[in-house]
Amino acid sequence: MSRLKNQEILDRDAALLKRMGYRQELTRAMSGFSNFAISFTIISVLSGCLTLFGFGLTASGTTAASIGWPIVSILVMSVALAMAEISSSFPTAGGLYYWASKLGGPGWGWFTAWFNLIGQIAVTAGIVYGNAIFVDALLNQFIPAFPSAGEAGIIATLVIYAALLVVQLLLNLLGVNVVSLLNSISAWWHLIGVAVIVGALLIFAPLHPHPLHFAFMTGHSQTGFPDWYGFLIGLLLAQYTFTGFDASAHVSEETVDAERAAPRGIIMSVAISAIAGYVLLMGLVVAIPDLAKTMAASNPVLYILTTRLGGSVGTALFVIAVVAQFFCGTASITSNSRMIYAFARDNGMPFSKVWHKINKETHVPKNAILLAVILAFILALPALWSTVIYAAVTSISTIGLFVAYAIPVFLRRIHPERFTPSVFHLGKWSAFIGWFAVVWVVFICILFMLPTMRPINVSNFNFTPLVLLIVFVLLVPWYLLSVRHWFKGPISEFAESATAIVTQAHDDRTVSVDN
Repeated sequence: MSRLKNQEILDRDAALLKRMGYRQELTRAMSGFSNFAISFTIISVLSGCLTLFGFGLTASGTTAASIGWPIVSILVMSVALAMAEISSSFPTAGGLYYWASKLGGPGWGWFTAWFNLIGQIAVTAGIVYGNAIFVDALLNQFIPAFPSAGEAGIIATLVIYAALLVVQLLLNLLGVNVVSLLNSISAWWHLIGVAVIVGALLIFAPLHPHPLHFAFMTGHSQTGFPDWYGFLIGLLLAQYTFTGFDASAHVSEETVDAERAAPRGIIMSVAISAIAGYVLLMGLVVAIPDLAKTMAASNPVLYILTTRLGGSVGTALFVIAVVAQFFCGTASITSNSRMIYAFARDNGMPFSKVWHKINKETHVPKNAILLAVILAFILALPALWSTVIYAAVTSISTIGLFVAYAIPVFLRRIHPERFTPSVFHLGKWSAFIGWFAVVWVVFICILFMLPTMRPINVSNFNFTPLVLLIVFVLLVPWYLLSVRHWFKGPISEFAESATAIVTQAHDDRTVSVDN
């Protein structure tokens, strides 16, 4: 087994990208760990788990965490494994869009790109808006007069949300080296942060006298629906948290040895998040001082920490989560902008030349980053009128992203002749895992469009189906009347065909590499 020097690896990465039809425009500065770190950061158990912890309690009490989390973890891993197999063969910033185009054709690729784009915009909005809610609660701890409820609280949260987006925009504009460093710091911040929070609760907080019975106790849905329905709705806590691991694919063109690093980043980010998230959730559950009061609290996580550990210590631990959520939002903008850049590179978006432009100094898609931030801000504006905007945004992001995840997996199964396995492949398990993943995604797409509260009224209406209907009403006629006549999918920037990657055997697949 020979070992390649770093430059040889970079040359091979560039050659593989060229066979897919693209020039090396982005800087390959991410190691395998950095590739894992960006997906792990976007999944962010200190973001998704904590910002939707209250939603989970309302939906099904403690079982959303104790039972729902491990179930969803296993099911999501099937999606991650199926995606990892494809990412190893097609390590490009286009990610899901490129895969669907090559496996199903330009039309499949175009629709996949838009679902991925909508999902990423929504997940960025969900992450950063959740961060803003936590910052608002934190400020209220230090300044009791700071608005945290009612109309004033909503406006304050939106102002904080805008400020966070601006800072994260500026960080992304500094270049991939800065983003890569932040993601590496973030990965350790998350792991150590979970250990510190859970350790403090288990060692110093008075826990429930019968913790396991309490954690797995059913019958506490506050949705107005039957408990079984509430439990299913509560799966959003875990399913939403496990979004964003496609980031490892989207930064493939900035990752060294991407055909190995990208699939490893996808799988490890889900696996480690599954363990860390369950430890975090169970630590919070067994430390709940009073279930009814925790559900009624404006921020259930802050209520648990400050009630059990005291104001100073609890608030300090809360800060750990706030910082982690900031890292998460920054990484989500990175991933979103790379997807926009890749889709625009193939003229798939209006004003593609604008979004495809690379900054000559920092080598990042500056305009794509700006677009990602602006669209994320716009998506959160309905918070001014709806009390369930956060749950709706998380539903939109979950459905949008997982539909985009499932389409290339589905196409991989119905067109096996168009796929050449690379260094990571599932072998005889590929078909079973792939179909299993597709079935699960279909189920959650239906589930998270259902009402979340009863009686249903304007303020608690789940507008996820309405948003998706608008998307279809806009996209389908646009594609049939216009796009299908001119959009041809990924465009080769070289004389040779970009489709060569499908039929060419991958060279040096068994070479051992140091990252």
